[in-house]
Amino acid sequence: MSGFLEGATVLDLAQPMRRGMPQSPNHPPFRMALERRHGDLVRPDGGSAANELIVTGGHVGTHVDALAHVSQDGLLHGGVPASSVQSHLGFTSHGIESFEVYVGRAVVLDVARVHGVPVLPAGYEITAGDLDACAADVRPGDAVLIGTGWSRRWEEHDAFIGQRDGTPGPGVAAGEWLASRGVRVVGAETIAFEHIPPGKGHAVLPVHRMLLVERGVHIVETMRLHPLLDTGARECLLVLNPLPIVGATGAPVRPLAILPPAGNTAANTGGAA
Repeated sequence: MSGFLEGATVLDLAQPMRRGMPQSPNHPPFRMALERRHGDLVRPDGGSAANELIVTGGHVGTHVDALAHVSQDGLLHGGVPASSVQSHLGFTSHGIESFEVYVGRAVVLDVARVHGVPVLPAGYEITAGDLDACAADVRPGDAVLIGTGWSRRWEEHDAFIGQRDGTPGPGVAAGEWLASRGVRVVGAETIAFEHIPPGKGHAVLPVHRMLLVERGVHIVETMRLHPLLDTGARECLLVLNPLPIVGATGAPVRPLAILPPAGNTAANTGGAA
């Protein structure tokens, strides 16, 4: 690497994908099995190869929501009737393959740090005041990553899902705060991004409607943000490139956060690709 990337720190913001990992009950689970094991077929020279079969929903693990993911009263973003672009083969419009690769500035709003805790309480509703308290300069076209510390609870399967106690995330007012700033994409550590009250599950998701349908803002969920939060960084260069599965409503992604060496601020002026 050269220039401002010389000596940069690269952080992987994706959760590892494995059988039984925490996920929304609304989506097909991730499964992987070896289809061929070493020794099942041996070449004349003694070589052997193994391979696997992978089955997964598009909204499992760290993933990006396509604009086809949510409709309101039968309409997708831009007033497109969902029925006119969907079939058993997927979507002819608004699918995840239409997501433009994002390589640009990401603002880190560490709400947990504002409250002086490593992890926000289950079921905590992030308010517009919480986001204001992060004192960040959010610009149109930015990515915004919201720190709740929830990724620290990844190994606590039932607690992470939050069916009983809920999960922390932006409420409607915080969602409007984000949308009004013209952001390109938002991301967070929980399965559903937004506030889930105790005992409610994923029954109603108004912030998804606001961002995906009304504003065309993509959502990244189940991010592994705690290594980034631990650095205290308030912004980074974010590389976001989900699998281009044609017609899909979402796809796995392995986001990368790039932090320049101390004293090098060149990364602060990045833009979306």
